[in-house]
Amino acid sequence: MSAVNFFGTYTPKLDDKGRLVVPAKLREAFSRGLVITRGQERCLYVFPAASFDALLERIRALPLTSKQAREFQRVFLAGAHDETPDKQHRVTIPGLLREYASLDKELTVIGVGDRVEIWDSQKWQEVLAASEEHYSDISEEVFPGIF
Repeated sequence: MSAVNFFGTYTPKLDDKGRLVVPAKLREAFSRGLVITRGQERCLYVFPAASFDALLERIRALPLTSKQAREFQRVFLAGAHDETPDKQHRVTIPGLLREYASLDKELTVIGVGDRVEIWDSQKWQEVLAASEEHYSDISEEVFPGIF
């Protein structure tokens, strides 16, 4: 399987049943299923099913003797929800995950390389504004000499 590369920003709405329509540019990658789970900073991570399976193998390899590894496994996997988009390209976000990420109606979906993140739109604007202030410093630390 070739690597999937996600990028871009989309603003779908969450309907009254907790569903969102997968943005058109993301549909092919998620057509065979996806997994939604807790991300960091109170967003949700979305992985194509095959990518999640590979990630799960790495998570299983974490040492059982590490308290941090056990805690990570519990939080990350306990909220994981697998889904296949319906014929209208909708997926349901379970209530537990909607609550975790404080999702209401206005969503922002962003591509972040190997995954997609789902944010409450207002929270995303706050996170983005804070990150943009330090963007040039961050890029120098993460990619010295690239830009």
